[in-house]
Order: sequence, then C-alpha cells, then structure tokens
Amino acid sequence: MSVLIVTGTGTEVGKTVVTAALAALAADRGTAVAVVKPAQTGVRAGELGDVDLVRDLSGVDDVHELSRYADPLAPVSAARRAGLPTPDLGTVAVAVRRLQADRGLVLVEGAGGLLVRYDHDGSTLADLARTLAAPVLVVTTAGLGTLNATALTLEVMANRGLDLAGIVVGSWPAEPDLAARSNIVDLELLAARPLAGAVPAGAGLLGTGQFLQIARSSLEPALGGAFNAAEFRRRYAV
Repeated sequence: MSVLIVTGTGTEVGKTVVTAALAALAADRGTAVAVVKPAQTGVRAGELGDVDLVRDLSGVDDVHELSRYADPLAPVSAARRAGLPTPDLGTVAVAVRRLQADRGLVLVEGAGGLLVRYDHDGSTLADLARTLAAPVLVVTTAGLGTLNATALTLEVMANRGLDLAGIVVGSWPAEPDLAARSNIVDLELLAARPLAGAVPAGAGLLGTGQFLQIARSSLEPALGGAFNAAEFRRRYAV
C-alpha cells in the first residue's frame, strides 16, 4: 500500500495520533513517508496544526498541509465563512500522486469523518479515496456510541467500493468501562476481522522515542507494529 487514507468516525477520535504512529513506524523501518492534510480547520494562521503534531510525535518532516481555515467547521463551511476557495480534491489527488512517485508511503489524514464535505459539489474524503484507489483506515472511539458510528462508516465504504485497511481505537482508556470492553468484540464483528490496533489515551503527549514504542505496541503487523488483537481481546473483552 503506497497511499493510505486515515479517516475517523467523527472528530476528536485520535486520527492525528494514529497518523503519527503510522508515520513513526514507517520511518523507523526505513520507508520514505509523507503525510498530507488536505484541509486543516479550526486553526488560525501561525498556530500549530495536525501536521505539526505528526512531525513532533513521529519525527517525520515530510508533512504537507494543503489548505487552512480558522473556524472549527467542515472544510466547505469554514471556507465559506472565511470567504476563501474551498479545497479542490482533484488538486489534492495530483499532489498525493506526485508524492507517491518517490515515497514508499503517503498518509492522507481527513477532516472529521468520511462524508464531511470539502466543497460545494459535496466532494468528500470517500471520493478522494476512490480517486486514488487507496485503502481506508478507520479510527474510532472506544466507548458507548462507537458501534453505530463505525457501522455507518463501514456501510458507506462498502457501498462505494472502498477497501478497509482496518479499524483502530484511537484512544484506549487506562481504565476501560463495560461499554469499551464489550465493544472490542462488536467492532471486530462489524469489520469481520480483528482490531488493527488500539492507541493508549495520552499517547499524543509523549516524546518521540516513547511515542515510537507506543506506536509499535498499538498497531498491527500489517501497519508496521506488533499489536496482537487476540491478546488484547483476552485481556479486556467481556
């Protein structure tokens, strides 16, 4: 897989930390990796955005923010309020392909969920994934409500012919409640495969060295790590 789309079941689910973990693992095994954020919202000029967090956590400098809007809204809405052009996902696809030409991996982190609108024509991250023929990694939450949001995302992907790279819990709590522990089995049933990973809550606050260790233990071998879904299930699931 030379391009991987990272989406979430909503906002604040851990997409950026998971993207950083993927980048850290790729760089550690000697893969040339680039990270692309097609649209950053909710961040003003001069403030640090998601690609800056990816850089700080992973040590990967090849990061690209293609557009930025100050309001914490969907890209199309934030652009409208700012009086700025909306993101052009066709241009984003060209940029990703250009990077793909001499990188082993290009990670594309979306804004919000899979069907968040980027422009007035209703273009979404799902459209970009289809244009690029790229698999999609879904980052979800651990607790109550995650099953519906995850099922909806997976149904959209199936209907649009998108390949699932896996499901990762973006912030696994130190003391998971009953819902989180039960959801392990149900998330795997929805995906028809084991979990692809679970990143501990607070991982985004670690230094680069510690973060690499957490990334390795939090993502499955197919994503460059050593996460064992069966062991995780035995430890936590009810």
